[in-house]
Amino acid sequence: MGTFHHDRGALHGITVVVDTAGKDVYVGRCDTEDAEAIVLLDADVHADGAGGRSKEEFVQQAARVGHWKKHDRVVIPARDIVSVRRLGDIAAG
Repeated sequence: MGTFHHDRGALHGITVVVDTAGKDVYVGRCDTEDAEAIVLLDADVHADGAGGRSKEEFVQQAARVGHWKKHDRVVIPARDIVSVRRLGDIAAG
């Protein structure tokens, strides 16, 4: 369950995976999401192929053991976003 604030959106407080059209995938706690961007707090980012791992391998590991915070706050423009998924849904699936 997330933290509910009427002005923040349904995903506020929930750890999500944001896949982008580029090489990067992000995991972090959703702060806000609107037509312009999504803002993640306490986020990690992985470039496809870095460390020999694909985006999906990175996401699966994050679903199993969590993610390491690399950034306090990340703003991802909506035009770059391919998908937003709850990390908990990936872990349960």
